[in-house]
Amino acid sequence: MLVEQRTYTTHPGKAREYLALYEAEGLAIQQRILGRMVGYYRTELGELNQVVHLWAYTTLLERQERRAALLDNSQFKLYVQKMLPLLVRQESQILTPAPFFSVTWQPLSTTAITHQELQEKQHAL
Repeated sequence: MLVEQRTYTTHPGKAREYLALYEAEGLAIQQRILGRMVGYYRTELGELNQVVHLWAYTTLLERQERRAALLDNSQFKLYVQKMLPLLVRQESQILTPAPFFSVTWQPLSTTAITHQELQEKQHAL
């Protein structure tokens, strides 16, 4: 198991606009394609104007395939065109569990889904 932590820094005063746009246009697409949202947060202290989201994957290959399907999605491409002007910076980190941590979520499937399978499922919806 691994978790991708994506941190987006918005222009000052644009975090609320980013969150509203994400909820209206990005959330459903990402949940459908990426599958396992662990959390979605905004900063209150420390560096402000940041949004942090966490996505769980069984392997780096699964992450790669799901991210590729997301980036190929026409609705997501339209969302990104609206979202990118709100951002100053994007960061991505891959987190792996400490040896004493046990996974509390169930895998979506026993094997990583292929990019083609994701596209077929997406077109069927």
